Amino acid sequence: MDEPLSPIIDLGLISAVVFDTDGVVTDTARVHAAAWKHVFDQFLRGRSAPFDVRDDYLRHVDGRPRLDGVRTFLASRDLTLPEGGPDDPPDALTVHGLGTAKDRLFAEQVARYGVAAFPDTVALLHELRRRGCRTAVVSASRNCRTVVTAAGAMKLFDVLVDGNDADRLGLPGKPDPALFLEAARRLETPVGRTAVAEDALPGVEAGRRGGFGLVIGVDRTGLAVPLREHGADVVVTDLSEVTVRGRIPAGAP
Repeated sequence: MDEPLSPIIDLGLISAVVFDTDGVVTDTARVHAAAWKHVFDQFLRGRSAPFDVRDDYLRHVDGRPRLDGVRTFLASRDLTLPEGGPDDPPDALTVHGLGTAKDRLFAEQVARYGVAAFPDTVALLHELRRRGCRTAVVSASRNCRTVVTAAGAMKLFDVLVDGNDADRLGLPGKPDPALFLEAARRLETPVGRTAVAEDALPGVEAGRRGGFGLVIGVDRTGLAVPLREHGADVVVTDLSEVTVRGRIPAGAP
């Protein structure tokens, strides 16, 4: 069995790093999970066991586009709903209705309590940019720009690709690598010289499928083994464990 790689970003080999948003850049994965639990538990009452954040969220919802998360979770319980449409109200018993209910609840929580960026990620972003590495932030969520801006982290990224872009361009969600590939295209860096930092299993799988030069699994929830199994080259519990070596931008002291 091969020895795991050391958590090093060598800027002689890597020109850009693409960061997932929720759970990697911002401490919002738990807000998403709580919103999903509230919405699904209301729907599941009298139909099935309650939504389990540790199991159901991480296995079926985390990292996926909102409607894909609804479909995948319902399939795991052998439940089906009509697809409905984007104009469905949040109380509609449709895939779109459940998705809208969750989206509204998440937005309310962000507006009420704010958003925090992980200090370890912010420190790594500053170091990458100090050394001349380009950076992007990616999310399947349409709330990505609002969340990253609220966390005060927007200035740390050259490129943002989110659920609005996915809808407009017809990009499939993770584990398809399309969102990451679009970020690399906008960064103008070859995929093989681009790294991905992800905390969700579909996300690391997307990084591996896309042929990215380095896939860093961020294990904030005790998923080190499955993160490696899904394609992470290296797994860290905190991005402060990552060392950056190499290039310094022109004009630096």
